[in-house]
Amino acid sequence: MKIVRFSSFADTEGLFTAALTGHEVVFIQEPLSLQNAALAAGAEAIAVFVDCDVSKAVIDAMPGVKLVVAESTGTDHIDMTYAKEKGIKVANVPGYGVSSVAEFTFGLMLNLSRHINFASQEVRESGTFDVRAFQGFDLQGKTLGIVGTGRIGMHVAEIARGFGMKIIAFDVHPDSARAAELGFTYVPLLDLAAQADVITLHVPYMKETHHLINAEVFARMKQGVILVNTARGEVVDTVAFVDALRSGKVAGAGLDVLEGERELHKEGAIIKMRVSPDHDLRPLVGDHMLMDMPNVIVTPHIAFHSKEADTDRVSRAVGAITEYVSGAKGV
Repeated sequence: MKIVRFSSFADTEGLFTAALTGHEVVFIQEPLSLQNAALAAGAEAIAVFVDCDVSKAVIDAMPGVKLVVAESTGTDHIDMTYAKEKGIKVANVPGYGVSSVAEFTFGLMLNLSRHINFASQEVRESGTFDVRAFQGFDLQGKTLGIVGTGRIGMHVAEIARGFGMKIIAFDVHPDSARAAELGFTYVPLLDLAAQADVITLHVPYMKETHHLINAEVFARMKQGVILVNTARGEVVDTVAFVDALRSGKVAGAGLDVLEGERELHKEGAIIKMRVSPDHDLRPLVGDHMLMDMPNVIVTPHIAFHSKEADTDRVSRAVGAITEYVSGAKGV
């Protein structure tokens, strides 16, 4: 069987080759797109990452593919409905990288609360030690609002307890027993916005969570709130977000994800091509505005990217392929 892995990380390719001996495994470093979908010719299975495009048009360009393995928890980069219509099986790797993302969330939180990144830049640029511009605040005693209490959100709550933070949370499927165990309470989203000193997002992206954090929610937030997003960029309305940062409603933000971040990878192509009038480029423009703001930290979607999480993620992805192969053989 031929298997093609797009967006391949060289340091984990050995896990594929070791588990899939006797099969043709092809590694492609570039993300899957309509332009390179032909590289999957003859493949029955492909592995893709979050920067890959597995839309209807791309699926149609890979007629032999019967299995798509998403090396991620989220599958918003895959047209799941069309894949099902075509009889294509889709597997993902839920639950990996919980500690990695939760720890990274606190890395951003601490960076913002104590101006670590900005202070380091100032020392590098000026060569002086001037403390006056960098007074921060303690997390101890502050109210943390967690939006989304799945595995990652719950682990964030566990860490927050160690910092002595008061925790409130919002989730459409509250886990009251776990909340009681960790000592936090669930509140409506607008109440969370009004009470929290720091807000962190941990919801999956789907139709129901598109622009969950919108102008109405920003309007209810405390003046000077900190916002951290390690979930998906599309959960936040970028236009409203920029306005909230400009007004000072949001004092600082730590963003590992951006709305329309896939477009950032191909904006050179967007400039060269004729974009239809109905193509909304506002999020892309907003992303650049966010990246230029001195009170915003932007990282390139790396919260998941620890050695331990990568090994776990790839091992599970390979496991999904070997399970499919065994089924195909009638084992």
